[in-house]
Order: sequence, then C-alpha cells, then structure tokens
Amino acid sequence: MTSLLKQIERFVSYAAILTNVIGTLVVLGLVAVVNYEVVLRGLYNKSFHGAVELVQFSMVLIVFLQLPDVVRVNRLTRSDGFLAVIGKRVPKVKLYLDRLINLIACVFMVLISVAIWPEFLDMLETRDYFGVPGIFTAPWWPVKLVIFISGVLCSTLFALKVLIPDSGDSVHSELDRNVA
Repeated sequence: MTSLLKQIERFVSYAAILTNVIGTLVVLGLVAVVNYEVVLRGLYNKSFHGAVELVQFSMVLIVFLQLPDVVRVNRLTRSDGFLAVIGKRVPKVKLYLDRLINLIACVFMVLISVAIWPEFLDMLETRDYFGVPGIFTAPWWPVKLVIFISGVLCSTLFALKVLIPDSGDSVHSELDRNVA
C-alpha cells in the first residue's frame, strides 16, 4: 500500500511542478503584455485593448497553476507558530494536529473541485466568455479547468500528507535533485 501511495505521490508531485512551470510562463507572458502596453502608451499614445482583462484572466491562472506546487513544498501560508511550540513539547500532538489541518484542507479542495466541475462543463458547452465584445474576449472554460485541476492536485497532496506523515519530504528533495 505504501508503495502505491509513493507512486501516486511521485506522479502528483511531477504534475504540481509542471503546473508551476506553466504558471511561471503565464507570469512571463503577463510581464510581456504589461511592457507592451507601457511602450504603446509611451511611444505611440495608444493602448493595448484588453490589457486589463488579460491581467485579470492571468492572475487567476497564476494563482491556481502555482498552488499545487506550493502545497507540495509545504509553503502554503498558515500560522505554524502553535504547531512549532507544541511540537517541541508534545511531538505526537503536533503530528495529529498537522494531519487534521491537512485533512480539513483536503476536504476544502475537494469541495472546490466538485463545485467547479459543473461550471467548467457549462462554460465548455456554452462557450461563455468574459471581456468586452469587439475589444477583447476570452473563454471562461480554461480558467475553470485550471481551478478544477488545481483542486484535484491539492486535495490529493493534502490527502497524501494525512496518510503519509512525511509526505513530500523525500519526494521533494529527490525531485529537486532531478530538476537541478
């Protein structure tokens, strides 16, 4: 059973790294768009129509594309002060509280995934878009799909952290050695 969980962990970790890389590429694309807008305004007194909408679209993508890797490397923003103090005095209590927090986070991400899936299907079918027609429009379904994939990856990572207490530590260091 542990071997299967480690294989799942390895696959999900690689997927988390991949989504992080894609998120980084979106950040670089966003930098290019903003610089293009600045140059257009400065040199030609014109604007790049849809720049605001593109930034809004990109921000959601960046957050949800990079979230699984943040979970994987245990860098999710939370207050660990209490856990650090109690971990020195009663390590078992810290272990169980950490598992409880990860279980709650897992449930939360499952709820996000379950809630967003029908929206993704609806947006894919209706080809609903956001933006201003004639200026800039983009379909909603890629955003919904990224949120769904992120939710599934995060819930899987949190579940693995509950099932395997040191989840991510060995895979994290091994993956970092392979990437470097």
